[in-house]
Amino acid sequence: MIASPIRKRAGKYVGLYLAIILFIFSFGLGFMIGGGRYVKNEISNSDGDIELAKVLELNRELNKSDSVEFDMFWEVWDKIKEKYAKVDSVDEMDMFYGAVQGLVFSLGDPYSMFFPPKSAQEFADSLTGEFEGIGAEIGIKKGQLIVVSPLPESPAEKAGLRAGDKILAIDEDDTYGMDTNAAVIKIRGEGGTDVILKIARGSDEIKDITVTRGKINIPSILFEMKENKFAYIRVMQFNEKTPHQLDEVASKLVKDKNVKGIILDLRGNPGGYLDAAIDMASEWVGKGEVVVSERYSNGDINNDLSDGPSRLGKFKTVVLVNGGSASASEIVAGALHDHEFATIIGEQTYGKGSVQDFEIFDDGSALKLTVSEWLTPDGLNINEEGIAPDVEVIEDWENEEVGEDTVLEKAFEILG
Repeated sequence: MIASPIRKRAGKYVGLYLAIILFIFSFGLGFMIGGGRYVKNEISNSDGDIELAKVLELNRELNKSDSVEFDMFWEVWDKIKEKYAKVDSVDEMDMFYGAVQGLVFSLGDPYSMFFPPKSAQEFADSLTGEFEGIGAEIGIKKGQLIVVSPLPESPAEKAGLRAGDKILAIDEDDTYGMDTNAAVIKIRGEGGTDVILKIARGSDEIKDITVTRGKINIPSILFEMKENKFAYIRVMQFNEKTPHQLDEVASKLVKDKNVKGIILDLRGNPGGYLDAAIDMASEWVGKGEVVVSERYSNGDINNDLSDGPSRLGKFKTVVLVNGGSASASEIVAGALHDHEFATIIGEQTYGKGSVQDFEIFDDGSALKLTVSEWLTPDGLNINEEGIAPDVEVIEDWENEEVGEDTVLEKAFEILG
C-alpha cells in the first residue's frame, strides 16, 4: 500500500545528494548546516551542478563505520572498472543505482525497493490507472513470484491468468530470486507485443501462457443497480480518482429510496493509496472512529480515523473478497467488518498488511520503503494472514459456466 498520494519531497536533497543520504548518513555521519554546505560545494562543478564522480569520491573520503569495512565497496567498484571484460559498456550511473537497489534488497522485504528513474516513472504511471502492459498485479509470497490479481478485462485476464498463479519464467528467463521490480520491467512493454509466462497452478499444472500487451486504462469504480434493487459497486483499484468516483456513487444511493442493500466487490483488487481506502471506509464508518491503525518499528501506533460522512452506513452491506484482494482492499474489508457494517463473503484475502512510503528524488529515481504494518480496528494484524470471510465461498473456475458467479449469488441470498 502506498502512503498516499505520492509525496514528492526530494526538494530537501540536491540532485544526486541522494548518494550522500544513502551512503553516508546510513553509516552514522551527521552534518550540521555548515557541513551540509561543505558537502554541496564538494560535489558541485563550477556551474553549481552535481557531478556523480565527485559524489562518489567524497563518499570515499568521508565514510566511516565501526561495524562495516566500507573500503570493500570501493575495492569492488574499482576492480569492476579496472578488470571487467566489457568495461567499455560500464556506466557509473547504472553501477550506482544497482548498488542502491542492492541496499534496499538486503532488507528482505518484497515490498521495499529502489527504482531508477525510468522504472520510477512507470511505477508512478501505473498508479494513475493508465499504462501499457498486461494488466496484472505482481507480488512475491514465500519467495515465489506470483500473480496477485489480473485486472478485469485486462490482457492478463483474457489470456487466462488467475490470482495465485506462480510465475516460474518470463520469456524463458527463470524468475528464481527475481524481485517484483525486475519482473515488472520484463513483463511490461509496448502494446501489441507478446510476453510468455510459464506459470504453475495448483500442485501439478505447469503451462505457458502468452499474453499480448495492451494499453491499460483502469477505471477506479464500476457501478450498476441490479434488478433486485441491490447497488453493485466494484472497486478496481484505490488511486487518486477513487474518492471522487465513490462520492458520486454515494450521492446517487442516498437519494434513491428503493435501494435494498449494497454489494461492495473487492475481489481481485490489489490495493493502492492508503488515503483512498480510508475515504472509502469513511462512507460507512462513523466520523472519528478508527478505520485502520499503523504500527511502526518502535511500537508506536497511529490511528487513522474516519472523516465521515458515513452516508452508506444505513444500508445493509456485503463485501466480496478473494485471494487477489490485497492491501487497501483489506483495510476497507477489515474496517467494515470490525465496525459491524458488513458481512464478508468469499475467500481468504491476500494478506498484504504493510504500508509503503514512496519518495521521488530530484533525479527521477524513487524509494518505496515499508514504514509500518497495519491493524484492523479490532487489532488484527493481517500481514501475511489476510482477512477470513464470514461466509466462505470458493470460486470453482474450472466448473463454473461462463457468466456464473457463485459469490455474487451468495451475496444476493444474504442480502435477501
